[in-house]
Amino acid sequence: MITAQQPRVARRQLGLATRHQLVTAGVPDGTITSRTRPGGPWQRLLPRVYFLQTGPPDRRQCALAAVLYAAEPASDPLAGDTAALTGGAALALLGIREAPYAPADVLIRAPRRLTATAEVRPLATSRWPGTINVSGIPATRPVRAAADFAARADRPDRIRAVLAHVVQAGWCHPRDLHAELRAARLLTHPAVRAAAAELLAGVRSIAEAQARDTLSATDLPPPLWNARLHTPDGTFLASPDAYWPDEGVALEIDSAEYHYTRDSWHATLRRRLRLESHGILVVSATPSMIRDTPKEVLAALRAFLTLAATRPTPPTALARGHRQPPLPL
Repeated sequence: MITAQQPRVARRQLGLATRHQLVTAGVPDGTITSRTRPGGPWQRLLPRVYFLQTGPPDRRQCALAAVLYAAEPASDPLAGDTAALTGGAALALLGIREAPYAPADVLIRAPRRLTATAEVRPLATSRWPGTINVSGIPATRPVRAAADFAARADRPDRIRAVLAHVVQAGWCHPRDLHAELRAARLLTHPAVRAAAAELLAGVRSIAEAQARDTLSATDLPPPLWNARLHTPDGTFLASPDAYWPDEGVALEIDSAEYHYTRDSWHATLRRRLRLESHGILVVSATPSMIRDTPKEVLAALRAFLTLAATRPTPPTALARGHRQPPLPL
């Protein structure tokens, strides 16, 4: 609990303050030392960064502590001028489940250097971005945070999942993300380049990416990913995960997590009815079916694509979507 006796700076910083701020507020060095001894009312979270209350800090407070550690001592750390949260920690604050909260990547201005700790990884940059406030913490915009995450991540599956979730959640457009990755010279990394290619092709989830990998290894024609289908009068119909416009066949990847509630399940059934009412043949599969029994899914798709070629009446839906564009370095 933040008390009225704490310095004003701590009350605007989630109960946190730097040594420079405390001394500037008139708190003697001796008081800081005594209050942060074992059993005292304050805690030292990072070098020169203190938590002015008992109890463990939450994730927001740990993230802000990283920014306070990295910011220039005389600056206002909440302004985002000398330090800003980025990478996985910034994305985690935005709700990207796959993004790690720690260690926290924090941008600082080059050529300044700062010692890393187990909790904080300073990242000096000459491309200082615009910053935003996320839950009281200065952070880079999601597109830059995603690129900074990709630059330091070492697992291709994690890169794929995080970048897909950032785009799927609407935090940035895939072409803006591609431009940021190119500006950071990250498209020479195979895992980053592959993830960017999937997003430009319209893929928006790991399950869709796995389906795209599976389809790419066959002789089936490439589909549109997340194409927006409309009726002839322009009314929006649905946006299936994959769609073959010439044949009028759709692949819907429906996870059990999404269908946890009855309303979600009914919404899926209504979407399928809308598609089928306009002559579209729908193959439904779960992510685990794509992963574990892809041959069954491919057999159903192949049967529907063959059947569609002999139909006397074509589907009445009109598709707008993405075909795989060239991906320059």
